[in-house]
Amino acid sequence: MMQHNLSIQARFRPEVLERVLRVVRHRGFQVCAMNMRSMVGDEQINIELTVASQRPVDLLSVQLSKLMDVGSVEVQQHTSQSTTQQICANA
Repeated sequence: MMQHNLSIQARFRPEVLERVLRVVRHRGFQVCAMNMRSMVGDEQINIELTVASQRPVDLLSVQLSKLMDVGSVEVQQHTSQSTTQQICANA
């Protein structure tokens, strides 16, 4: 299985973590590590996820970016060269 790191910027809402985890599971990814921290007066959060799957990570990142309260999703590939992709949602 290939692992990917995702950085998700979102508005803090009690249900936002549940939504993110549900999409991860429904898209066939396994959570290997997760960290959340508050930003800018506790109105914004940054969620750092490490996920694993045989599936392309784009299947997950596009769906996460469509979630309510998610501002952006950044994917960092685990390869010999550092590749970064950022998807921003319109709030």
